[in-house]
Amino acid sequence: MTATRRKTAIVTGGGSGLGFAIASTFVQHGIETIIAGRNKEKLAAAQQQLGELCHAVACDVSDLASIPGFVQQVITQFGQIDILVNNAGINMKKEFTEVTDEEFQQVLLTNVTSVFALSREVVKHMLLKQSGSIINISSMAAQYGLPKVIAYSASKTAIDGMTRAMAVELSPKGIRVNAIAPGFIYSEMTAKALDSDPERKAKVFGRTPMGIMGQPTDIGEAAYFLASDAAKFITGVVLPVDGGNSIGF
Repeated sequence: MTATRRKTAIVTGGGSGLGFAIASTFVQHGIETIIAGRNKEKLAAAQQQLGELCHAVACDVSDLASIPGFVQQVITQFGQIDILVNNAGINMKKEFTEVTDEEFQQVLLTNVTSVFALSREVVKHMLLKQSGSIINISSMAAQYGLPKVIAYSASKTAIDGMTRAMAVELSPKGIRVNAIAPGFIYSEMTAKALDSDPERKAKVFGRTPMGIMGQPTDIGEAAYFLASDAAKFITGVVLPVDGGNSIGF
């Protein structure tokens, strides 16, 4: 009997936060997982934690010229790419009138243009075997208006539109494309931010029907579900993983 081949996944921004949680879930399910990011030390530490199924490859997705070479490196080393999780992103909190053109463009470059460029290069390989799963990371900022994050909100709303457009074009060719919109997910940073702003904390929990924050593993499990055969008839959706926050009042 021939052993079934392991699936191979790329998770951008996989060295920390939600990317790390997604990579961790993938590895636990036996998926060969390449974590990509700018910070080599952070990647190396994450890779050590995640074990032998995890591989760290340095790549700054905002350096568009480096993307084809990065994808080729993964293909050369691992033979193929079954799953791509576009998780890397940046945020910037600033008054609307104080955001410069350069800052706005930088957020769009990292959060939108690089997602397009990396997906395009990966899809060229996925088309050869007519199969694959791409997962984009959206945000509550695309579900409703949030103040002081104009560039981020624009970028994540673009991700929702891109997810649907990609799904319609690529799904007939065997490539499913979905997105996850995380709600308020626990991290030391978010916990600290909410604890220092009781009014915001009350607002967050007041409109989250479940009344709690999610855990990074909730996002990991959602990504694994969307990437797996359990979701083989699901494409073009933006899945809120938010304890009901996006429908809460």
